[in-house]
Amino acid sequence: MPRVKKGTIGAKRRRSVLKKAKGFRNARSTKERQAKVALTKAGVYAFAHRKDKKNDFRRLWSVRLNAALRENGSTYSTFIGKAKKAGVILNRKMLSEIAAEHPDLFKKILEKVK
Repeated sequence: MPRVKKGTIGAKRRRSVLKKAKGFRNARSTKERQAKVALTKAGVYAFAHRKDKKNDFRRLWSVRLNAALRENGSTYSTFIGKAKKAGVILNRKMLSEIAAEHPDLFKKILEKVK
């Protein structure tokens, strides 16, 4: 069986892997095999955390909304239940932004829900 050296194609592959791993710590940025493993893991985490980000923001909006509601003498859970019955079609993101930036408008929404 003839000996095969990796030549230009292998060098190009190595360069591209190490270029993508730039900024990683220790051997993960200098050694091809470890860099490849690190990049695979990074891709897995990136995918998972893109999904997690949606949950994180929804949780943040709920916390902001609850804080604004408690200042006005209500709670998050009762407000959400009453808002659905009253037919308020604003989502949690919009409600939390209104509560933070336009408190007077938020009070009007709260009165409508009550």
